Amino acid sequence: MASTADFKNGMCIEHNNGLYTIVEFQHVKPGKGPAFVRTKLKNVKTGKVVDNTFTSGFKINVARIERRPHQYLYKDDSGYHFMHNETFEQTFLDKKLIERSELLKEGQEVEIVYHADTETALSCQLPPFVTLQVTYTEPGVKGDTATNTMKPATLETGAKVNVPLFIDEGENIKIDTRSGEYSERVK
Repeated sequence: MASTADFKNGMCIEHNNGLYTIVEFQHVKPGKGPAFVRTKLKNVKTGKVVDNTFTSGFKINVARIERRPHQYLYKDDSGYHFMHNETFEQTFLDKKLIERSELLKEGQEVEIVYHADTETALSCQLPPFVTLQVTYTEPGVKGDTATNTMKPATLETGAKVNVPLFIDEGENIKIDTRSGEYSERVK
């Protein structure tokens, strides 16, 4: 059990029969009336952000979550298959638990977030940047670089992103997994 005085950004709590992480909080002491804590909570399963106000000193259950390193193996009809890096146990996840699943490449390292008490997987987090090869893109027109113009490209995982005109087929590029956008060319 913890109280509102123990709140920290990123802390995972049990609230309204669900797991929430604290996105931000603010302790408010009005001139009249009791103090309270205004929070923004993000539902771990759905990703929905809600506002909530707790009275100061309110007791709350802290949920234990663990991040475990896994390696992506393959995808089939039952879901996405992963292997734990230390125990070599295999697990599979549904697509809805993986943000930007189209950027997953076989052999890639990811972190799977588990609820430690129930041993259930909550989400799969890709590294901030991944390097992928361009398998198809239209050739750029020489001299057409006066502005920051982008063109569509297909990556080795089947994902489609917009890249600058100078990127050609066969080149490796770095993709930001948080936004799903082109970051830079990799030599």
